Amino acid sequence: MNSFQLALRVLRTDGRTRVSAILIAVGVAVATALVLLLVALPGATETRADRAAWQQYGELSEDGASLKLAVSDDVAPDGREIQRVDVAALADPTQIDLPPGIDRLPAPGETLLSPELADVVDHTPGSQLGERFGEKAGVLGDDALEYPEQLVALVGHTPGDLPGTAMPQDGFNPSGQGADPFLGLLAGVGVVVLTVPSMVLVASSARLIAARRERRLAAFRLAGATPRQVIGMVTAETAIAAAGGALLGWAVSPLLWQAATVVPWNGGTWQAADFVLGPAPTVAIVVGVPVLVLLAAVLGLRRVLSAPLGAAGGHTPKPLRWWRLVPLPVSGALFAFLVATGDSQFEGTLLLLSMAMVIGSLTLAGPWITAAIGGLFVRRWRKPSALLAGRRLRDDPRGAYRATAGVVLAVFTGSMALTVLPSIEGQAGALREYADGVLYVETDYDSLRQIAADTNDALARYGQDERAATIGDVFLGDEHALAKVVDCDAAEQLLAVDMRGACEGEPGVYTPYPGVSRGELTVSADFDRPGTSLAADVPVRPMTATSEAAPEAIVDSAVIPSDFTPSTGVVAVPSTPVNVDVVRTALASAADGLQVQSRQARLAGQNSQLDDLQRVTVIGLIVAAVLGGCSAAVSTAGSVLDRRRTFGALMAAGTPVRVLARALRAEAALPALVATVGAGVAGTLVGIGLFAVVVDDGARVLTPWLAAPVVLGIGVALIASSVCSPALRRVQAEPLADE
Repeated sequence: MNSFQLALRVLRTDGRTRVSAILIAVGVAVATALVLLLVALPGATETRADRAAWQQYGELSEDGASLKLAVSDDVAPDGREIQRVDVAALADPTQIDLPPGIDRLPAPGETLLSPELADVVDHTPGSQLGERFGEKAGVLGDDALEYPEQLVALVGHTPGDLPGTAMPQDGFNPSGQGADPFLGLLAGVGVVVLTVPSMVLVASSARLIAARRERRLAAFRLAGATPRQVIGMVTAETAIAAAGGALLGWAVSPLLWQAATVVPWNGGTWQAADFVLGPAPTVAIVVGVPVLVLLAAVLGLRRVLSAPLGAAGGHTPKPLRWWRLVPLPVSGALFAFLVATGDSQFEGTLLLLSMAMVIGSLTLAGPWITAAIGGLFVRRWRKPSALLAGRRLRDDPRGAYRATAGVVLAVFTGSMALTVLPSIEGQAGALREYADGVLYVETDYDSLRQIAADTNDALARYGQDERAATIGDVFLGDEHALAKVVDCDAAEQLLAVDMRGACEGEPGVYTPYPGVSRGELTVSADFDRPGTSLAADVPVRPMTATSEAAPEAIVDSAVIPSDFTPSTGVVAVPSTPVNVDVVRTALASAADGLQVQSRQARLAGQNSQLDDLQRVTVIGLIVAAVLGGCSAAVSTAGSVLDRRRTFGALMAAGTPVRVLARALRAEAALPALVATVGAGVAGTLVGIGLFAVVVDDGARVLTPWLAAPVVLGIGVALIASSVCSPALRRVQAEPLADE
């Protein structure tokens, strides 16, 4: 009988081995499906980018250009981002190659809208959205959209109507920017963070029959079986479960991909066709995951191969030493030192290394802390269940902690992210040059007056009291201070400054810096261009900047010499939360494709990215917690079955099942709480340190999400505890002679 036939016979005759094999297959299936999903993510982002490539600038083509393109972002009334592409044909429109999903080029004054944007336009007053684009002439297909609900407008123009930022191109951009590197990095982290608890689940399933398998294999060794034959038996037994699990994971991976399509990223969800993985990586994953499981199973045979008598008779785990605690404060102190002093690339590498040391230190310290808690229970027990749990935790802390150790990396990483992300979100949009609610477009100074006039005409037509103002960009004095040319009253309304009553006197120069110029006051349109002198009697008055990005000076337009003209500037319009969409429509329709900017729109974009990261982090934590809970539950069941003689004797001696169940729940719950809470606290502290590195001067934001590790620890403990009573009842129902 060969090894494979022997493994099949064991699976047929031993129910516990069958259960273990099924659980191993489930663990391998979960790991395989997760890795297939995570490895497919970079390719999915590349597919999305290729579909939306036409929405970005392509290569500049001075000669032979077939169209002219201007790309900008807009904001819908509900806050969602609109991708706007303004285009003008420079050749016969019928001869221009169009991207998939676009059936024709819009004529001047026409626009093609994505289905979602067309629906929003149909249900929104024109003054708030639709009049920004022109007459709707058709709908874009799904192949032209980055994600199904993307808001896109392709607006037609004549070449002369497009702004100076428009680029002549020989057709639309044919390919995207490749895979999203950031999501690719997150996918790589996810492979490690989620595969570890999956492999722990496999290991816990294997340990369900660890004691019985060791005795069986030791008996074979004592009967004359060679190490190679023993390895072959284990390999065959594990390969059946691992290969079946890998194939199951591959079979269910399309369902996992389908579930992933509803998770938003970078503004929207996914199309089902985005998730495609080539044959080579698929085969590598489906084969590689079972191979790792087989290697782990073979490496676990060291004691059976070297000392079969010891394996058959059992062994007493060695006590843990105090030195396991030393790496934790050492690595924490190194991390804190590098956060406080590190500023070079080498020290940044050491910082990452110290983070890895913290994670490793948690894994080393966890069993020791578990043993210490067990010892405390033994010394201070008030109930028999506490004594029983304490003895187990003290005598085998590695086994008690091992099942939940897989979530340490996930909880540490998640807690670190949930600390850093809200703190960064608190800094998002903090720097501002313009006052809150101000919308503006940047362009050359010659176009400012026409855009401002058209904007004001639209505002008057819409019945709004706000009016657009022009602001010039200049350099002031021999210190080349960045200054704005604008009326003083308008400056206080539009810019992030407090004029402190300075506008009441004669027009002049306003600055928070008294030494804005060492000589006479001059203004220049460019940094390296000679300045034009202001009148000698122009007063210089103080003002207060309310943001670090506020202009260094303001020059009242009344004191600018008549022969001086800035090179660039902005058209700015104030708005309120009530009329911001109407003001945006007025400015966008006048700007003809120029980017309409505002602090609120920039802040919304930053917060959207942070929300994506926070959402992915929470999903990863939940998945890791479920896997960790299942591992702990399987490990608890295996612990009961391995000690069925002990529990049977206790029951025969009159120990109530509820006392034993309470002891088992404590055994399962305490290591889970130690692992998750310890990793959560360490991740939070490391996150605070990383935020200090990323942001020199910013307030840390601690949110209720930091309680997630405690909640997850309780969840893992509850899952692990759920099998205690059923496992004990099974032991109670079976005669001890069956062992």
